[in-house]
Amino acid sequence: MIYRAFVLSALTLASIPALAVAPNMEQEIEALRTYCKPDIERLCAGVEPGEGRIKECLKAHEMEISVGCAQALRKLKNM
Repeated sequence: MIYRAFVLSALTLASIPALAVAPNMEQEIEALRTYCKPDIERLCAGVEPGEGRIKECLKAHEMEISVGCAQALRKLKNM
């Protein structure tokens, strides 16, 4: 449940035109599943999903998230 809300929040970081031309979006979402789920569970366990709260939590803990999660978020943001 937390993961789903995070992915939806993360997708809002990308613009609509970028989503339309990104053929590897599913690969990037899979990277989020792989690399960010443990960070969300560890750092944002008490955060209610929705309205960008998970994203804000991760931003507040940006120095604590794993390298893999940071890279996955960066790639998604740049799409």
